[in-house]
Amino acid sequence: MKKFLSHFALLCLSTLMVFSAQAQNAGTVTGTVKNSSSSETLSAVTVSIKGSNAGTFTDDKGNFKLNIAQKAPFTLVFSSVGFATKEVIVQANTNKIAVSLDPAFVLGSEVVVAASRVAERILESPVSIERISNNTIKNSPASSYYDIIGNLKGVDVVTASLTFKSVGTRGFNGSGNNRLNQLIDGMDNQAPGLNFPVAAIVGLTELDVDNIELLPGASSALYGAGGMNGTVLINSKSPFKYQGLSFQIKQGVNHIDSYQRPQAAFKDYTIRWADKIGERFAYKVSAQYTEAQDWLAMNKSNYSRTTGSPNGQTIPGYFGIDPNYDGVNVYGDETTSPLSSVYDGVKSGVIGALTAALTPAYGANAGVAANTAFGQLQGAAALFPTLASYRAGVFTGANAALAPYAPYLFGQSKGYFTGVNVARTGYSEENVINPIAKNTKITGSVLYKINDKTEASYSVYTGSGNTVYTGSDRYSLKDLTMTQYKFELKSKNWYLRSYKTVEDAGNSFNATITTRLFNEAWKPSGVWFPTYTAAYVQYRDGGLGVNAAHAAARAVADQGRPTGNISETDLFKKIASTPIGIKNGNGGKFLDKSELSAYEGQYNLTELTGLNKHNIDLLVGGGVKEYLLNSQGTLFADTAGRIKIKETGAYAQLSKRFFGDILKVSFSGRYDKNTNFAGRFTPRASAVIRLAQDHNLRLSYQSAYRFPTTQNQWINLRVGAGTILMGGLPALRNFYNFGTNKAYSLASVLAGAPVEQKFKEFKPESMNSFEIGYKALIAKKLLLDFYVYSGSYTNFISGVTVLQANSGNIADLADATKRTAYSISTNATGKVKTSGWGVSADYILPRNFAFSASIFTDEIGPLPTGFTSFFNTPTFRANFGLSNSGFLLKNRLGFSANVHYQDEFTYEGTFGVGKVDAYNTLDAAITYKVPSIKSLVKVGGTNILNHYYNTAFGSPRIGGLYYVSFAYNIF
Repeated sequence: MKKFLSHFALLCLSTLMVFSAQAQNAGTVTGTVKNSSSSETLSAVTVSIKGSNAGTFTDDKGNFKLNIAQKAPFTLVFSSVGFATKEVIVQANTNKIAVSLDPAFVLGSEVVVAASRVAERILESPVSIERISNNTIKNSPASSYYDIIGNLKGVDVVTASLTFKSVGTRGFNGSGNNRLNQLIDGMDNQAPGLNFPVAAIVGLTELDVDNIELLPGASSALYGAGGMNGTVLINSKSPFKYQGLSFQIKQGVNHIDSYQRPQAAFKDYTIRWADKIGERFAYKVSAQYTEAQDWLAMNKSNYSRTTGSPNGQTIPGYFGIDPNYDGVNVYGDETTSPLSSVYDGVKSGVIGALTAALTPAYGANAGVAANTAFGQLQGAAALFPTLASYRAGVFTGANAALAPYAPYLFGQSKGYFTGVNVARTGYSEENVINPIAKNTKITGSVLYKINDKTEASYSVYTGSGNTVYTGSDRYSLKDLTMTQYKFELKSKNWYLRSYKTVEDAGNSFNATITTRLFNEAWKPSGVWFPTYTAAYVQYRDGGLGVNAAHAAARAVADQGRPTGNISETDLFKKIASTPIGIKNGNGGKFLDKSELSAYEGQYNLTELTGLNKHNIDLLVGGGVKEYLLNSQGTLFADTAGRIKIKETGAYAQLSKRFFGDILKVSFSGRYDKNTNFAGRFTPRASAVIRLAQDHNLRLSYQSAYRFPTTQNQWINLRVGAGTILMGGLPALRNFYNFGTNKAYSLASVLAGAPVEQKFKEFKPESMNSFEIGYKALIAKKLLLDFYVYSGSYTNFISGVTVLQANSGNIADLADATKRTAYSISTNATGKVKTSGWGVSADYILPRNFAFSASIFTDEIGPLPTGFTSFFNTPTFRANFGLSNSGFLLKNRLGFSANVHYQDEFTYEGTFGVGKVDAYNTLDAAITYKVPSIKSLVKVGGTNILNHYYNTAFGSPRIGGLYYVSFAYNIF
């Protein structure tokens, strides 16, 4: 925070120092703009001189002041979204004019930039695109602007926490989606260490969002490696256009039924201040604080990590019935042992004690004598009907010191241990992770107009807080901080941009590993399992049934076990604050302080080259990204020092219009190179055919790719189940001596015939996609959009689980205690094919009513046996909406309601594999405008029927959230 404030203060001071009075122009025009239907003043209205680049915007009171460098007469053009454009002829420069704009919203009139990196009507986009305006954000029932993205056609959202949501399109969705770019004011919003966007944890505050554009599907040709399945662009408001003080107070409640947790408050406070100094300088600062009691991951299903898919599956049984119970959202119970292994350990101890006792008499032959004596003790156990009689009949005299071992020998002889596995007692998530989700965002920018065409800016975006992420385990991201610094020069036809992202994991920890270590700290497994085993034998011998004996034995072994909210205990805090790592493995904390630096630029050469005279557009651009991985061995294989990864890329796009704008054809291409991988070229070709006025057919061929993520390349992390997550680069396999101590596929070991796992060259993933779309505006009231696509993936980046015997002896692979499991990033063989379609309709009804509907589907083709695709997409999803921007009470009352439905599906994740049930939700809000102070009162809620649902296996169940908000100066 201090760093942000110092940067911002220095920038403000420097801009004020260089500010000087502008030279007097030929004259000044001032005036006020109002809404013709309500007489309220209108802010952020564009006021420009027709045929010129000069212009300004109305301030928060609807006033404008425009310095004119030319003599009258001239024409001023007034334009604003939702109003008809108006032209006013000015006869004298000193005129003060009053202008009234007529409300007139026309569907399909929005201008988008994402599809081609140049401004164009959304109706004429060459590829599928969705757009959210700030007006939609104001009236939406969603509790945050980021949630609105989930109601767009073709979009899936995976919720790992109330404040951590991952957006995906075209399938392959998951918690932390690395197949989708997210750009905030042009900056890649990914966390450098995680290598995927962290939702809206860092970025724009709600009052500073101007619009959101979404490109579903391949977009690498223009946006680089991350755009495998889509790109989201979130753009902020300019302080030249949106000025004054704005604030929003949102107060609510969730957990209203106390089903997961006690009823709790939801708080969301946002403030924004923007102003301009003269016509050249402007600045803004904005802050937002969100706090709520998080949703809870509470799946208590029994899970087997060695059954079904490579990532396991749920199995019958539950705690109290299955002694080897491993709850999906229960942590610490991943530590397991066969009782036969406990017996083996006891056997070694007994033989060791006998050897020591017999050494004086037998000398070098004491070991042989000890084995013989042990065999006699073990054999005698079968002759006695009860443990008491066995202990009394055998463990006397010289054997009296061995009496504590009697239960183990007796249990072995009676077959109590055969095929019996036992797990440590775990803790539910509510007792491990802090329930309060928090997010603080602060942003600031200083802008200077060098001339009417060129603008310079410096911006800082910082976000921090507590949230939860579902990866291979559940991770408590506690005191996480991300900051982005950006300097940009942009003009009408070009821009230059540099930015840096700094990540600090703070006090984040792996909840699963921390809880396992907590169990070891209060009672080591070397004590807990023998205690359990001995008690189990005694209770079985005492006549209890199997299940009752296990329950009683667990109670004995768990004596002294801390209960309740262990996350607040000093012992748990100590472990959670101790670094994790392959090297020491004695803590659960991450020390990730990775960074990303980027430098990029773009130039539209159309006017410079004169190609515009021939209806040709030419665009070129490129950039460099540099990752600096710094986890000090807690996440990556960087114990020897920081790891550097560099990516460079360049792109070009050529477009031409034919037959009087009836046909527009575009060709794009991009070349990228990564430090660890060969260069990749990705082309895109598209055509837009105007079938009739406002009826356009679009066709496109797009290719996309993604380099393996930073984690795919360099991760070296032991996770909760004991498996080591390993990057796919050869250096890591060499580190673990795969060359001399072979690794074998998990499936072959489980089948009883180990087969060595072979590794081919690790390559970037690529795909080709074909899409046909149709967008039409009918009678200016009905907007239809339809698309159908197919995709084909090669070198699909997945993972393979292998086993390595710790001793190098292949026979040890069958014993879980004598082997190490590795989950290694690799390319799947063969091709993966996908397809899908979507259709939407938006209809403007009388009296400001509007209806919207969409339905879409994505499917994946046949897969190789044992292949895990992580497709994670329901077959059908649908959205329906009904809204009114103003009716009754002088059109001040409005409402918005959205219904979402999706089918059930099987979710495949590194955390687990399981069914996600079908669900539907209803979000709704009622709004009331207060025009005199440009404010909006809203009463709303998400999932207002409070039907709990999951978006991913092992992630939280989401209930209803209800709120009341007051927003000032947002019109």
